Amino acid sequence: MVESFGPAMPVPDAHPRPEAEEPHERERRKEPIRVLVVDDHALFRRGLEIVLAQEEDIQVVGEAGDGAEAVDKAADLLPDIVLMDVRMPKRGGIEACTSIKEVAPSAKIIMLTISDEEADLYDAIKAGATGYLLKEISTDEVSTAIRAVADGQSQISPSMAAKLLTEFKSMIQRTDESKLVPAPKLTERELEVLKLVATGMNNRDIAKELFISENTVKNHVRNILEKLQLHSRMEAVVYAMREKILEIR
Repeated sequence: MVESFGPAMPVPDAHPRPEAEEPHERERRKEPIRVLVVDDHALFRRGLEIVLAQEEDIQVVGEAGDGAEAVDKAADLLPDIVLMDVRMPKRGGIEACTSIKEVAPSAKIIMLTISDEEADLYDAIKAGATGYLLKEISTDEVSTAIRAVADGQSQISPSMAAKLLTEFKSMIQRTDESKLVPAPKLTERELEVLKLVATGMNNRDIAKELFISENTVKNHVRNILEKLQLHSRMEAVVYAMREKILEIR
């Protein structure tokens, strides 16, 4: 901005920007980041609202108590950021992610949760979340993360990132140790299930998609993990990508 460069001085034959551009840019930058807070605990929502109200560049425009309500609020309010818990009644945060991206495509989603499960992190990212933070972080870190995600960055709690790196390293090591062993062959149905798992769908949605029972889906997932000698759904998907069984964009 002009004021940061000291007093303006006349320069012969200079070609300054049109006067109309800079005020417009200044206005755009002063617009607060509009945040929708989603958590099934009203006290926690209220606490976040009070904390974020202290930030001049952040505005809480609404709140919701579950994923279903979050989708409706996101459609009405079109927030810049959705700060959402993972596990909630009626409809969880991960399940709501995809729907929110459909009704409010420009909204960026940060999961704020107590769940430190790697599978939840992976599923959240697959569903469209840009951030995954544990509730153990400080209030200052919440506002910093909101600004970072609004600016196009991704935010993951360090402990979660470390877990992912450890798991990937372990998986790669096991893969290297078994390179000479022929890859196990999955059945056509198991491949179908694996592809749907890779899109972030849960067992219930997979069951509906394939017109089979949820219990059957669980059995297929268990068989896939046993055949591939893996320990989690996330490892199965990464393995499938590495072995070119399927590609995820």
